[in-house]
Amino acid sequence: MAATAQEQETQPNFLGFAGAYLAARTADVDNDTSRAIEFYGKALEFDPKNIEVKQRLMVALFSGGRFSEGAVLARELKDDPAVAQVSRLALMVEAISKREYRKAASLLDSDDSNPIDRLLNTLMKAWAQFGYGEGEAAIASIQALEGPPWYPVFIRYHAGAMAQAMGKKAEARKQFTDLIADPQSGAAAPDTYIRAVMALAGLEAREGNKRAALDALAAGEEFSPGYAPLAALQQRIESDGKPEPGVMTAQQGTAAVLFTLGSALNREGAEETVAVYLQFARTLDPQNAATLVILGGLTERLGKLEEAIKLYEAVPDTSPMRRVSELQLGLALADLGRNGEAKDHLKALIESDPRDIRSYLAYGSVLSQDKDYVEMALTYETAISVIGPVPTRNDWNLFFQAGIANERLKQWPKAEAHFKRALELYPDQPQVMNYLGYSWIDMNINLEEGMDLIRAAVDLRPNDGYIVDSLGWAHYRLGQYDDAVRELERAVELKPADPTINDHLGDAYWRVGRELEATFQWKRALSNEPPEDLLPEIERKLKEGLTGATNAVPATANGTDQGSEPAELEDGAGADKKSGLAPAETLKRQASLDTQTCKAAIATSPCNAEN
Repeated sequence: MAATAQEQETQPNFLGFAGAYLAARTADVDNDTSRAIEFYGKALEFDPKNIEVKQRLMVALFSGGRFSEGAVLARELKDDPAVAQVSRLALMVEAISKREYRKAASLLDSDDSNPIDRLLNTLMKAWAQFGYGEGEAAIASIQALEGPPWYPVFIRYHAGAMAQAMGKKAEARKQFTDLIADPQSGAAAPDTYIRAVMALAGLEAREGNKRAALDALAAGEEFSPGYAPLAALQQRIESDGKPEPGVMTAQQGTAAVLFTLGSALNREGAEETVAVYLQFARTLDPQNAATLVILGGLTERLGKLEEAIKLYEAVPDTSPMRRVSELQLGLALADLGRNGEAKDHLKALIESDPRDIRSYLAYGSVLSQDKDYVEMALTYETAISVIGPVPTRNDWNLFFQAGIANERLKQWPKAEAHFKRALELYPDQPQVMNYLGYSWIDMNINLEEGMDLIRAAVDLRPNDGYIVDSLGWAHYRLGQYDDAVRELERAVELKPADPTINDHLGDAYWRVGRELEATFQWKRALSNEPPEDLLPEIERKLKEGLTGATNAVPATANGTDQGSEPAELEDGAGADKKSGLAPAETLKRQASLDTQTCKAAIATSPCNAEN
């Protein structure tokens, strides 16, 4: 009763349409879908005929997974030009789910001028045709599609999947093989490319062609090294397992259309469209593991961590995607601040399959978050021993993270060896170049080589505010304050809300006599919630300014000091803040494998993410 009373107290008491509508729009912008739905509903109580509110409410219902409620509005809005595409798409999903295939085929315009909608509508209509028994005509309509260079990956996958569902194994094999032979086209939709790889491998395995199945998986591994579902499927095929075909019904095929388009569009700025497509796919194929994992990742990105965990938990135990979902679940727990649970969960995953390198990356990212560098170093050293004496380019990050852990532990010779090994595996990797170059400068050694590495990293990533900050702060450490100001101003433009970069710029301004601007930057850093260890230093500088030595590195130190620990700083600028130690805090945060970077590298997409 107390909880209910408290909840009632927190509910807004709207006095009219304007308040309810503004609250709904605010919740919408903040990706608080449940609140947006609630408040749009309240707004409609004040103005039941308001079309704009109905449009936004319908989309919010669909993106929130409340399909049946959204479909009621879709029937009302199916002829509204502003939302006709999504309304009719929803009605088609509803018709397909009821196996009303002819009705479904009549709902969408396959001649739409928008290339995405034309592709989507044609593929959806083709699967509806397949549903009412005209599979040959459906395949012909797919193959007749003409459009941008990124069309073929979708055309070949769906033509192959439909041929397989019709029992035309030779045709399915040809379509999948042609797709896999064109990885450049597959780059437009990596999830669809990998889906074709797994479909072909499954087809060959069921036909008893184990060698051909493993060859297909090898092509997938080359396209997306270390992708966990491929490894799981390979293990199953090697043990003479017969994977189930992924798409056999019109419902599954239509869901696959929505998944393949949704996953290809899954990037910043398209979250609402992707959520609608994936939720539609889930309506038609609720247990599809790939949809659940991608939707979980999107839900996390929108800050709905508890919802994401539920999606990961819904992935079937028998799916090759199950381990992916377990990794994502562990990282989501860490993002919720439940690091103890996250570490226990991820450590158990390592124990269950010690050869799965991505488990070490996930566990290591949480250890980095906890600043448990001893365990982090041990974890990455173990992972390095697991990959054996001949690592590949894709293993560079293990050595890089091992280097970071050892550098944090002031074990510089070991750290430096790991950084150099990472660069041997992946020459010109900007994060490694940046970290190693700055560390050298901060330790008063290899100054020219260190600056060359940082400049090269900036050339490779000119829009990375953290790397540009490293270049500016390196100039500052060398006493080159005008150069420091130039680079740090650019870093602040790239990362205007980062407190440490603003603090760095304040220090540089002070050193060139621009004291008023320095004070402004320190206040700006303070307003952006700086780390606890940086906060007192900023407050001190706002009271006293910069005093004492400038801690510039003498040019004669280049290559002369090969000590195992960073040089001690003199009292003064930066001496007692982490950003003045080796390496800069922004450098550490940019380079170390946090949970967000880890998600990109581990599971949410088969893309071979660099990070």
